Amino acid sequence: MSGLYLSRGLYPQEYLQATAAYILRVQRPWGEIPWFEGGHTDPWDHVEAAMGLSIAGENEAAHLAYRWLAENQLGDGSWWRSYRDNEPDNPDRRETNYVAYIATGVWHHYLVTRDEQFLRDMFPVVRDAVEFVIRLQGVHGEIDWAVDADGVPLGDALVTGCSSIFKSLECACHIATELGVTFDPWLDARRRLKAALTNKPQRFDRTWASKARYAMDWFYPIITGWVSGHAAKERIQARWPEFIEPGFGCRCETQEPWVTVAETCELTLALLAAGDRAKAVEVFSWLTQWRDRDGAWWTGYQLVEDVLWPDEKPTWTAGAILLAADALTGHTRASELFLCPVEPGQVKSKPVAAAIR
Repeated sequence: MSGLYLSRGLYPQEYLQATAAYILRVQRPWGEIPWFEGGHTDPWDHVEAAMGLSIAGENEAAHLAYRWLAENQLGDGSWWRSYRDNEPDNPDRRETNYVAYIATGVWHHYLVTRDEQFLRDMFPVVRDAVEFVIRLQGVHGEIDWAVDADGVPLGDALVTGCSSIFKSLECACHIATELGVTFDPWLDARRRLKAALTNKPQRFDRTWASKARYAMDWFYPIITGWVSGHAAKERIQARWPEFIEPGFGCRCETQEPWVTVAETCELTLALLAAGDRAKAVEVFSWLTQWRDRDGAWWTGYQLVEDVLWPDEKPTWTAGAILLAADALTGHTRASELFLCPVEPGQVKSKPVAAAIR
């Protein structure tokens, strides 16, 4: 296939079912979704793969993935940065954007399924995760990227990580709204975080080299909703030549001749969010060449050496493909989650009966 050009209402079910089947093959019987067979699992990418399962209609497998997180949540609401075969793997730190992302996944699954019991069951897990994260918010509004094994903050913040948290706080507030639960502290934390991201760039990358060389710093502010409208279009245009390799995809870093499938999928979401559908369709169409025959997708391609690199097919890359395809086609009720942010309190559906204490 030379290219996959997706239109609204034309989700390629058969073509992408093999991608979901790949995630299912890698998922462990207890719900954990490693990067690939024999690989480790991290909470953020685990959720990304689980969202792909929801889009594909694999609801029981998605439920199992979220139950695995619930069963492994630590007493303070967090998770270790990685796991392997249901055990912590190098438990040296816990990362806030990893912890927060369960709110995005749970809300996404609820939008797809409208499963009210799932939302009720998962709310305590989301609540405790959010509380862990906002405890690490500084006086200037940024949220520390991680704590060490003893729970000591590591003393810096990431634009991409905090952008992801901003989206997760939006989703957590929506969950609370559906359940009739007060969420004012979460809303306040989200407002303060946006103010820091918008007005205090000096609060990020304070103790290491700027992460602006990464594509995620470029487009994550758009898909997480704190940059929108004309500003989003300007942001994309300003750095397009630095990151885009026409016909191949989006570079992960400006200085490396390496395009990656997941970053290109996320750029597709950013283009849709910025109102440039034609370019989003074109960019996504370049990715077909990086699909393997088993329905999985390679991490990326090294332009200079002309090789697929690394020799890995991550489940989270498969999840990103499914998320981008859903956004392009409007296949599920969650297809606009990363395109049209809804301010907390503006969800139109009725609250789920029985509030959660």
